[in-house]
Amino acid sequence: MPIRAVSSEDLPLLQDIERAAGRCFRDIGMPEIADDEPLPITELARYQHAGMAWVAVDRADTPVAYLIAEHIDGNFHVEQVSVRPESARQRIGRSLLDHLARRAEAEGIPALTLTTFKDVPWNAPYYARCGFQPVAEHALGPGLRTVREREAAHGLDRWPRLAMCRPL
Repeated sequence: MPIRAVSSEDLPLLQDIERAAGRCFRDIGMPEIADDEPLPITELARYQHAGMAWVAVDRADTPVAYLIAEHIDGNFHVEQVSVRPESARQRIGRSLLDHLARRAEAEGIPALTLTTFKDVPWNAPYYARCGFQPVAEHALGPGLRTVREREAAHGLDRWPRLAMCRPL
């Protein structure tokens, strides 16, 4: 599936993708996550303008998945990766992660990082299959520590979370 940079026209579609992908959290007893609003257009546009936002598109060039990232602690940090449920299990999320990894390697970035739910099957176990390894809380850099503090303030620590790293 083709991957390209996010365009301004794509930004509202990213919100739709995240809402659709989030619905599955309701099925595992996490309705608060399912109901959490996606990032506002202005925030998504910040990633787009920084060149840190990509979409996987179908044959009609319609986004079915996206990934946004930022620089944290000298690495590329995956802020969000979401795939429409009807496009799940087609390695699209992994393709987006691999796309980011290739870009990181080209820029001399040593690793990808992310934070995720530890016990949700399509979160930490999935990322482990994609080459990510857990990072102990005491080993977090200052940027990842700030990310985890923001997540806790948002209430995400009601469920076990962890930071993960994919060395490149």
